[in-house]
Amino acid sequence: MLNFEKKGTGKETLVLLHGFMENLSIWSDMEPHLSENFSLLKIDLPGHGQSDIIAEVQTMDLIAEEVKKVLDDQKLEKVHLLGHSMGGYISLGFAEKYPEYLKSLTLFFSTYFPDDAEKKAQRIKSYRIIKDAFAHYVRAGVPNLFNPNERDILEGKIETALEVALSTNNLGALASVKGMVERTDKKHILENLDAKILVIAGKHDNAVKTELLIKNLPDKTNIKSYILDCGHNGHWEKPSICAEIINTELLHNMPKHLVF
Repeated sequence: MLNFEKKGTGKETLVLLHGFMENLSIWSDMEPHLSENFSLLKIDLPGHGQSDIIAEVQTMDLIAEEVKKVLDDQKLEKVHLLGHSMGGYISLGFAEKYPEYLKSLTLFFSTYFPDDAEKKAQRIKSYRIIKDAFAHYVRAGVPNLFNPNERDILEGKIETALEVALSTNNLGALASVKGMVERTDKKHILENLDAKILVIAGKHDNAVKTELLIKNLPDKTNIKSYILDCGHNGHWEKPSICAEIINTELLHNMPKHLVF
């Protein structure tokens, strides 16, 4: 089973799925700001953190099945599911397979669009360097995921992100990249899911086409979206604001101060 950690005793369970080359430690800056009404279930995805690789190609649907095993082990039948980046792709796969488990689905700096031809080619090209020169791959890519206008004040967070990424099993990263290439368009999930859907995106996100994402969201009353002045890593760049949005939208608790 996937490695996981639980925190809190709130009545509402919030399941947190990290992104590519991350692990469950990434939520530490947001945790103090999340409502005490949440019980947090943080999961290490396959080949990341302390979870084992489960396949040579870790598709998002395959990983979603592993996430469900954790929920079943913990006897959880109704949860709020939030996924960052790759974690969002997995969350969409989970929503497609097990919609009855969801009170809400949050795409956290993630997208329902599949990779376009250019992105797929880029990922496929990365296979060899991930396998043979992983540290170079990490150091070349991770800093670009942060808001370029705030690199100076985010220096410490960038170093943290680098440390987390470098601790990832490179073969686990490779299996995940191969799985991401196989993703298909998941917009139909947002169109058909009855649960609350929350989209939190970054104005300066180099990994997600934010403008296209927001423009093409289905026009439904259960979907809410926010664009923040940050890059791809809101959990490190704007942790308190991200947490307040989550508290407000998922629990309907209006904060006293919400400044963007």
